[in-house]
Amino acid sequence: MSERSLQEDDIRRIVRDETQGAGEAPADPGIADPAPLGLAAFALTTFVLSLFNAGLVNAAGEPVVFSLALFYGGLAQFAAGMWEFRNRNTFGATAFTSYGAFWLAFWGFEQFYAGKIPEAQLGAAVGWFLIAWGIFTAYMWVGSFKVNTAVMVVFLLLTLTYFLLGIGELSGASGIATIGGYVGIATAIAAWYASAAGVINSNFGRTVLPVGAAG
Repeated sequence: MSERSLQEDDIRRIVRDETQGAGEAPADPGIADPAPLGLAAFALTTFVLSLFNAGLVNAAGEPVVFSLALFYGGLAQFAAGMWEFRNRNTFGATAFTSYGAFWLAFWGFEQFYAGKIPEAQLGAAVGWFLIAWGIFTAYMWVGSFKVNTAVMVVFLLLTLTYFLLGIGELSGASGIATIGGYVGIATAIAAWYASAAGVINSNFGRTVLPVGAAG
C-alpha cells in the first residue's frame, strides 16, 4: 500500500473518531414511520366489521372479518407498535400494540371462546369487554391532543364507537349497537385519512393532505 493511501486512511479514521467517537458503532439510520401502516390496518379492519355492526351487510358474511383481525388489524398493527417502540414514540407504541392485540383477542374470542359463554351472559361479557376498551381509548384520546388533529378525531370517534357498542350489548338495544356501527365506519374513514396523509405527504415531501397542528 502506498504512503499516500496510508495517509488518506489515517485522515478518514481521525475524522470518523472526532465526529462519531472512537470505538462507537456507526449511527443508526433509523426506520420508516410505522404509523401509516398501523392506521391503515386499523382502518380497514374496523371498516369491514362496522359494515356488519351497522347492518349494512348480511351478518352471515361476518367471518370474513376474522382473517383481517388476525393478519392485518392484529399482526400488522402489532408490528407497527413494536416499531414505534424503536422510534421512542410512547403514544404510537401503546396505541398500535394495544389495538393490534385487541384484534388478535377479537379473533381468538370468536374462534375459540364465544361458544363457551352461555347465551344469557354473552351480552354482558362482550359489553364490558368493549366498555373497558372505551375507557382505555378515552385516555388515549387525551394523549392524542399532542399528536395532530386527524389522529385526535380518530380517537374521539373510536371512544364513542366502543361505548355505543358496549352499551348496546349490555342493554340488548340493537339500535344503539347499529349507531355504534355507523360511528365505527366514520372512525375507519378518519383513520384512513390519517394513514393516507402519512404516506402521501412523506412521498411528496410536502403537505398534500393536512392533518392539523398538535395542541
